[in-house]
Amino acid sequence: MTEPEKFKISDILYGIVVPIIVAIIIIALPVVIGPGVSHALGSASPIPFIITYGFAQMLTLAVPLVLGLLWNKWAGGAAGFIVGSLYYVAYAGLFSIDYTIAPQASGMPWNFFRDTSVLGYIINGILIGYMAGALNNRSTNFKRMLGAGLTASLITAVIQYLLNYYIALDPARNMTTGLLAVDPVQAMIIAFLPNVLVGIIVPLIAKVMTWYGLMPGGHY
Repeated sequence: MTEPEKFKISDILYGIVVPIIVAIIIIALPVVIGPGVSHALGSASPIPFIITYGFAQMLTLAVPLVLGLLWNKWAGGAAGFIVGSLYYVAYAGLFSIDYTIAPQASGMPWNFFRDTSVLGYIINGILIGYMAGALNNRSTNFKRMLGAGLTASLITAVIQYLLNYYIALDPARNMTTGLLAVDPVQAMIIAFLPNVLVGIIVPLIAKVMTWYGLMPGGHY
């Protein structure tokens, strides 16, 4: 076993300073540009939604996607089930609590745990990891990784949008249909931009990981 390099001042920069700066940026952006808050970009801008809910969805899809590209379709699908399930519980729990103060016309509270469209986050987590892994088949060619990532990301975006439009419970479905009627461009940006970003950024990260040999599962 080889000894690690001696401690250097640059280790403090990359080990402490840079991570703290990144953490501050991640915390500050949703605070400064929050949903429903007027700001320099305008209160109607989709940026606040993408930075908050969109970013959470991106992370949910990014984990299975990178494992599917670098490991295999089974690892990507399994990771998608795990992170998708966590997102499902968090999303359904949050909105079920929020809508207890705004019950249905019948007086019953909304239960988003029975919202079939929310299950789409589990299904799409599985699909994006499995499809990207199957299409890429452990290739380290960036064009193939990018093609596999974008294809899987766009397919899952279409599936989730259709679920939100046709199957979601009324509060969520009304937001989707209402925004499409008022501002179709913004509706499409919110629905598809996070997935497009995932489909581009994750293959880039995966390619960089191959340069440094950071490949899981005994990649060969």
